[in-house]
Amino acid sequence: MPNTHNLKGRTAVVTGGSRGLGHAIAGKLHDAGSAVVILDLPEALAQAELPPEWKVFGIDFSKPDCGQTLEIIANETGDVDIVIANAGVVPPWRGMRQLDAAEWQRVMTINVWGVAATLGAFASALGRSDHGSAVVMASINAYKAHAKQVLYTASKHAVLGVMRAAALDMGTDGTRVNAIAPGPIATDALMARIEGRHRSGGPAPEEALAMLAAETATGRLATEADVAEVALWLASDAAAGITGTVVPVESGLG
Repeated sequence: MPNTHNLKGRTAVVTGGSRGLGHAIAGKLHDAGSAVVILDLPEALAQAELPPEWKVFGIDFSKPDCGQTLEIIANETGDVDIVIANAGVVPPWRGMRQLDAAEWQRVMTINVWGVAATLGAFASALGRSDHGSAVVMASINAYKAHAKQVLYTASKHAVLGVMRAAALDMGTDGTRVNAIAPGPIATDALMARIEGRHRSGGPAPEEALAMLAAETATGRLATEADVAEVALWLASDAAAGITGTVVPVESGLG
């Protein structure tokens, strides 16, 4: 039987790919044979240790004109078969009385416009591919909510809307568009937030992680590797019949 996860000869673009989930996904696609193109903040790229064969482009998704930058990058990159729209930001938790308009605009620009603009910029390249697949990074907050997370929740709900509409628009060219919805993943970013809450009187990091794990069906948190495996599956021919779908990766979080 053919290896439907074989990506040899394909090119994958991963936004926010210099660290965290994006880096794990890029590494998984690379291991499957794909060439990799990373889009991330210039300062993040400067600090990252990436394979020398990976192409990199600096971009700030908080800028409303990032769509123009994406168009330039897409033209320079040329043929693309896979796009992972992973770049995003988690804002501070705020209740409804503490919302900040400038913060709201910045997060929505990164988390929503950044995803839509990425798909739009690479839509033509994906449409030319015989294996065009885009995967956007949602969250369990894309279909549920938690207190003091209205901005993040709103942004990730919007990401699902972008994905579902893009699946219809881009499907006419044969491109599939899906989403991944991770639960808590012990990335450096999550650990930094947990440690920050601990300094403000919250539980110790190991206790906080244990409490999160206890809420899952399997008694463990999903990992970066778990998310990367799902991204590879959705990007590959193994998921050729799947589009407009969100896949939770949260170990059965209640």
